[in-house]
Amino acid sequence: MARVKRGMAAHRRHKKVFKLARGFRGRTGFRVAKQWVVRSMAFSTVHRKRKKREFRRLWIARINAAARMNGMSYSRFMYGLKLAEVTVNRKMMAEMAINDPAAFTALADLAKNKVEVQPLAQAQA
Repeated sequence: MARVKRGMAAHRRHKKVFKLARGFRGRTGFRVAKQWVVRSMAFSTVHRKRKKREFRRLWIARINAAARMNGMSYSRFMYGLKLAEVTVNRKMMAEMAINDPAAFTALADLAKNKVEVQPLAQAQA
């Protein structure tokens, strides 16, 4: 049976790792580069999840600021929209709050009217 030399396969594998770990070629070795690549991949997975959370927090902060400018808290605003059966996601509401304040004010008025009318409806039932 012929002898198998694995130099090309190892070279290819090392090249792939060094491409992902910039700045590690040369004095730092392959072993350290591989450790950093594994670690960075783990962080990238975690941070993809965290990015979604952070954007939602940003949108809620923007909606809250705009709702308070219209005389409501965020929770009352969202509750009013739920009663009015308005299904606009937070991303779009945050965009409206920044780029189209008149439309956001209309939403806030709608929510405010629903929240004010709602307790009376419960009292009658």
